[in-house]
Amino acid sequence: MSDDPAGPVELPAETGTPHGVLGASLLRMATTPRRDGTFDGAWWPRSRNLAVQLPGLIRALTERLGSVARIGLDSGAWDVRLRSMAVDGSLVRIDWSEVDDHTMLVTRGRQDIFSFLMLPWYADETAARAAMTLAVQDGNSASAAEILAATGIPAR
Repeated sequence: MSDDPAGPVELPAETGTPHGVLGASLLRMATTPRRDGTFDGAWWPRSRNLAVQLPGLIRALTERLGSVARIGLDSGAWDVRLRSMAVDGSLVRIDWSEVDDHTMLVTRGRQDIFSFLMLPWYADETAARAAMTLAVQDGNSASAAEILAATGIPAR
């Protein structure tokens, strides 16, 4: 992955999305080849509806990283728990964590793991963008909780 000077990538909502769902989710990936920070990127889903939010993320990750085998998510952040999701002919396994630490782990291939800050859907746009920027800074060692606190995003 390379630096992303343009900022976050807006992921389109799936067709048929109900009007009550907030705008498109945002994904930011900007790391150095060393991958020496806590996070390789950040994702800001805009609802708790996994079936709506995840397909666009999987497509964007596949375009940038190659084939995605697994995604690990916080169980408390979503309305339902799916075991897997098929997107564009590829099946991605979904692993669940009860830790609720605002992180998402993405596995490419057998063992190449990328760590993402996963912002809560209800975050204010200014704070969410600031948190995404902090998450991808070179050498960042802050935890998700520290980044959320520093940007004023409340934990629920």
